[in-house]
Amino acid sequence: MSALELLRDPHYRNYWISLFVSQLGTWMQSAAQAWLVIELTGSAERLGLVVALQFAPSLLFSLPAGVLADRWPRRTLLRITQGSMAALALAMAALLFAGQITYGWVLVFATLYGLANVFDLPTRQAFTVELASRERYPGAIALNSFSFNVARLAGPAIAGLLIARLGMGWAFLINGLSFFPMLVFLSVVPVGLAAAGARGNPLAQLAAGLAYVRRTPEVLSAIVLIFWVGTFAINFQTLVPAYARLVLGLGAEGYGGIMSAMGAGALVGAVGQALARGFNPRRIDYGVGVLVAAHLLLFLPLGPWVVAAVMGLAGLGMVLTLVGTNTLIQTAVPDDLRGRVISIYMLALLGSGPPGSYLTGWLMDVLGGRAAAGALGLLAFAGWAGVRTWAARRARASW
Repeated sequence: MSALELLRDPHYRNYWISLFVSQLGTWMQSAAQAWLVIELTGSAERLGLVVALQFAPSLLFSLPAGVLADRWPRRTLLRITQGSMAALALAMAALLFAGQITYGWVLVFATLYGLANVFDLPTRQAFTVELASRERYPGAIALNSFSFNVARLAGPAIAGLLIARLGMGWAFLINGLSFFPMLVFLSVVPVGLAAAGARGNPLAQLAAGLAYVRRTPEVLSAIVLIFWVGTFAINFQTLVPAYARLVLGLGAEGYGGIMSAMGAGALVGAVGQALARGFNPRRIDYGVGVLVAAHLLLFLPLGPWVVAAVMGLAGLGMVLTLVGTNTLIQTAVPDDLRGRVISIYMLALLGSGPPGSYLTGWLMDVLGGRAAAGALGLLAFAGWAGVRTWAARRARASW
């Protein structure tokens, strides 16, 4: 079944539209938050710290969140997480409109937002499978990737215009309001579509998820790879605003343009995946290769338009890598282990954020933006080569 055929299902169509509205607001806020920190501090390292704190809860709570997603009604969990993120965004908007925002408030907001998000992600991904069914899941993930990357394309551009003409607060306000369509959908969707499954001892359930990952080479290698690549080559929330302001000397609209160029590249990848029938794991390797090439190109003394094109390549590589690893894992995992295995995957992906974001900011302050980008690309390539060598040896040993 193609991705577009899923939209004939009214439940999934309403879910997808609500999710897109929320994603658009989230990308507006993400761009505004990064630019706000650069404006307040002028430091890539301090921006890296904000992003690191936003991802830090994933290190502590990703695995418990996966167990919770398998035990509690997912509709209830999503209403809590989505409502919490809406409230936080509206609170930040109020601080900005009142002129009371400080770097300390941004640190607090980022940490609390990340805490809500770490429980939202595995629950939402498991909920997506319930709505789409396992057979239709590759189409669902391609369709969701398409909407996510349309939002990635449009959100930062809209945020750049709002920041330049109306102020930061509007981006946070719109994001807070963007959660309400999803909250309405969750209030009317039939309960049976959002029911939890597993019961029993939570620690035993967590151990079962970890044991499955350990004994399944393709899943384990995908998780290790996404942690390494996430650490060194998917830190655009730190890299792009710092590079735009500190290396290229751009303003908010120029920064939004570069972020949108990355979204355009990601959208090309998402459309390709949505139209493709079947899944080829080699796309993961193609994605990592494109990410590495983009980072190495940023080492060169390029102008803003060329940098925007390079970030388009980076967006394409990111989508190929993330959608590829996610699809591989989701189509391999048994239904009763889904939430826990997703949470392990999300721990690897989001857990790469704290060290990777801070390292990116620190390297940019110490080495300069261009040298830092090149170094990160080389480190990402080394990790990819190591994982693939290990996977090949494991495969030969199993014969």
